[in-house]
Amino acid sequence: MGVAGHNDPLLGETTCGSLLQKLQLIWDEVGETDDDRDKMLLQLEQECLDVYRRKVDQASTSRAHLLQQLANSRSELTRLLSSLGELSISGVIIPDKTTGTIKEQLAATSPFLEQLCRKKEKRVKEFADVQLQIQTIRDEIAGSLQVGDHLETPHVDEDDLSMKKLNEFLFELQALQKEKSTRLHKILDLVSSVHDLCSVLGMDFLNTVTEVHPSLSDSVGADSKSISDETLSRLSKMVTELKEEKVKRLEKIQALASQLTDLWNLMDTTVEERQLFDHVTCNMSSALDRVTAPGALALDVIEQAQLEVERLDQLKASRMKEIAFKRQTELEDIYAQAHIAIDTSAARDRILAVIDSSMFEPSELLADMESQILKAKEEALSRKDILEKVDRWMLACEEESWLEDYSRDDNRYSATRGAHLNLKRAEKARLLVNKIPAIVDMLVVKTQAWEQERRTAFTYDGVALLAMLDEYRILRQEKEEEKRRMRDQKKINDQLAAEQEKLFGSKPSPARPQSAKKLPGPRANGGAVNGTPNRRLSVLQSGGRSASRDGRRETVRPSAPVNYVSLAKDDVASQASST
Repeated sequence: MGVAGHNDPLLGETTCGSLLQKLQLIWDEVGETDDDRDKMLLQLEQECLDVYRRKVDQASTSRAHLLQQLANSRSELTRLLSSLGELSISGVIIPDKTTGTIKEQLAATSPFLEQLCRKKEKRVKEFADVQLQIQTIRDEIAGSLQVGDHLETPHVDEDDLSMKKLNEFLFELQALQKEKSTRLHKILDLVSSVHDLCSVLGMDFLNTVTEVHPSLSDSVGADSKSISDETLSRLSKMVTELKEEKVKRLEKIQALASQLTDLWNLMDTTVEERQLFDHVTCNMSSALDRVTAPGALALDVIEQAQLEVERLDQLKASRMKEIAFKRQTELEDIYAQAHIAIDTSAARDRILAVIDSSMFEPSELLADMESQILKAKEEALSRKDILEKVDRWMLACEEESWLEDYSRDDNRYSATRGAHLNLKRAEKARLLVNKIPAIVDMLVVKTQAWEQERRTAFTYDGVALLAMLDEYRILRQEKEEEKRRMRDQKKINDQLAAEQEKLFGSKPSPARPQSAKKLPGPRANGGAVNGTPNRRLSVLQSGGRSASRDGRRETVRPSAPVNYVSLAKDDVASQASST
């Protein structure tokens, strides 16, 4: 046998050859036959073959296992590269065929495989995180995710873990995050609007906003607030309802403030009492967006204003006579300022009769008097232009009267105190007096136009203004004629004086001429001119009526001597002249 004489140093002295020799010695000693020896040797050789065959089979199985491992590694490597969408790892290209022993090939493939596995795990985690965020935002928008809920980690498709796929998820996540941010800003703006409206309306903000969703309270962070379509819709609807309520309450409180102001003015309410409701009247003319004070439109404020209006209404009924006479006095003052004569006694008697009647209604009486006051104001406004020119005429007549008295003063050129001021006033008075005819003509034209438009006569304190103007023209014409006669008489007197001087040699002192006939106008002492009744010349009075029809006294301009210096009069005359 080939192994009989094999010496293995690892086995020491015991080898197959030494054992075979020892077996032959035993056989010789025993006396085994050659056939038996051959059989035993054949059996021994067969058993050796069996051992070799088992070893070969084991080696073949191990080789097959290694080959399978190598194939699996290569397949896994290929699958990972395909899943990750990469053809190389760290810049090293994986070849399709490799050389070397099986173990060398496995040793060469393992590092790449481990690196790809680690990269796959990292990529799977990235995909899971992105998909979880996407699903969370989607559920938040849909409203299916409640506050405090957490989603399970989503399933990741490991067949496609490429960066392209990951970028697609990232792009979708960015779009959803942008939409979430937009919705969150809308939510916060609407919540802020609800807070402001609740503050103005005096409502509980926390209870109001949590009716829409519990996450909208201030205790919940912004990232945890609901951004669903339902929350946005309900919140927008609530803001609209609160704005409508704000409009209604503002209209109501403005109406109450207007009523309070009218009642206060009607009854002369003190400033202290009015200040108690400054928080109501301050918004009487405010725009909707300007009303932002906390509690400005609260229900208790409206109720407080309503109670005050009711109280003042009851008080108004008890003080109606006083209020009505106050309105009547206002009406009389308007007519007095407009120089319109009315029967005040009859008007007051009518008011008393209406109040004492059984069908008396305070609101109707006040409305009627307000209507009369409005008509009186319109009438006074239509007469304003003519009355201003009458005042100018009156001023010119006063200056004319003063100028006549001043001209008759023999000491007007003396060096007395204030004489230069009188000279200055006289110069301005002459300029103003020269304009009287033009003023009268303009007054006639405007008065006639006014009467033609109104189809009624224009009266001044009960006297027709045109009649007064006509009388003034006649008197002025007579005055001019008398002046001419006086000038002619003076010439004759001068001639007689000259003749006497020639005859007797001395010149007699000239006789003082008769005073000329004055024009209708107020004298310095307030008297009438040429015996004209005061009733006809009331327009020319210095200070107006001495007493009104209801007995109330008015200011009367005091009389002044001829040499009296009045700077105020000077200024008035100068202003009228420039006008």
